Amino acid sequence: MKEIDTQSKIISLIDKMRPFLVSDGGNIEFVKYEDNIVYVKMMGACADCALIDVTLKEGIEEIIVSEIPEVKEVRLYEE
Repeated sequence: MKEIDTQSKIISLIDKMRPFLVSDGGNIEFVKYEDNIVYVKMMGACADCALIDVTLKEGIEEIIVSEIPEVKEVRLYEE
């Protein structure tokens, strides 16, 4: 699969997850897809939540990896 197609699928999945995060006062932003790793930025309540790692790994990463097997990991983007 071409990287552009993969990126489009990732963004689509993130857009589907966004309402759940927004309903809790948070949000997520796709930053980039590089070397089979998705980088995202968590915002709002999600950025300061003590459970951010659980949300990222057991929620967002699990969904993306199960739908797009070439994705190996989802990480927080460090500016």
